[in-house]
Formats: sequence, structure tokens, C-alpha cells
Amino acid sequence: MSSFAYETDGTCSSKIELDIEGDVVRRVKFVSGCPGNTAAVALLAEGRSAREVIALLRGIPCGDSLTSCPDQLARALEAYLGQASTRP
Repeated sequence: MSSFAYETDGTCSSKIELDIEGDVVRRVKFVSGCPGNTAAVALLAEGRSAREVIALLRGIPCGDSLTSCPDQLARALEAYLGQASTRP
């Protein structure tokens, strides 16, 4: 299992911490943000493949912002997958 931390941009949440096993999201923890929404997004992502979560959440806006906590989770997973593909 791999752990990964992602500094968010443009949201109330400041960081997302992930545990990923293979391509499966095992744990998501948002630091700050709207507690109910981030807890729900985290629970819905857990147990799914990273690529499935990205496909579901990428591009979701929040209010007038072009990003959101769900979109930032998708970006975090993209960053993780990009990093994982460059490992020896």
C-alpha cells in the first residue's frame, strides 16, 4: 500500500491524504474543507479504482470556482498515478 499527500489549490480543503493499493483507493482524508461533503466524497471514493474516481469527479466546480474538493481529489489521484508510473 502506498501513501500520498496532495496540497490542494483553490478549495477550503488544504490537503488530501491518500492510501492506495495497486489502483484501488483505500483511504481518503481531506484536511479542512466542509466536513460533511468531504467525508461523503471520501467514503464514495474508497474501494474504487483511481481511474474510476477521476472519471467521476474531474471538473466538478464549486460555486464560482473552477475547482472543488471532489475535483481536487481527482487531481490528487492523477498526480499519484503520474508519480507511480515514473517509479523504477
